[in-house]
Amino acid sequence: MTATLIGYARCSTDEQDLTAQRQLLLGLGVAPDRIYLDHGLTGTNRNRPGLNQALAAVRSGDTLVVPKLDRLARSVPDARAIGDSLVARDVKLSLGDPADPADPADPADPMGKMFFNILATFAEFEVDLLRLRTREGMAIARAKGRLRGKQSKMSIRQQAHLVQLHQGGKHTIAELAELFSVSRPTVYRVLERARGTSTSLSAGNAT
Repeated sequence: MTATLIGYARCSTDEQDLTAQRQLLLGLGVAPDRIYLDHGLTGTNRNRPGLNQALAAVRSGDTLVVPKLDRLARSVPDARAIGDSLVARDVKLSLGDPADPADPADPADPMGKMFFNILATFAEFEVDLLRLRTREGMAIARAKGRLRGKQSKMSIRQQAHLVQLHQGGKHTIAELAELFSVSRPTVYRVLERARGTSTSLSAGNAT
């Protein structure tokens, strides 16, 4: 059976573009119909349709190609779980050129596994650091009076998108809060306002 390159790319928000990652995968020899994408989903969300499809598509001897490890996972446990499952299925993982037999992050190789875990640790650290900076920035802004109580932190378009994702039933409140970089109380307020608007419109149509 001929080995196949399966590509995977991800970006966290709708404002980000997957074009660069997709072009990189194409340049590495991945066929267009073998590239699976997740748009608007964070790496800490393990339930990603594109990732699930990519993992289902790989067979023994195939190679899963991702631009960077943080596109695949943003936590050490998830990275290890994915890496171990690929090794168990005899699937190679490439974080660069799949034609290079000396991939430094090959989880099937002892040294590669160590480097793979180091990369996963840095990916998780970046997420934690981003959250810390966000909290610090909000605390400073609040101290200077720039954040005023329950004032909305999201645009009308972002609020509508959040409501749409929540109605899809595939995201928890915590995941929505991380995706839109807001607190969980903010997510609840947006959803409550949306329910109130819907109720008002229904009452108006009934009269």
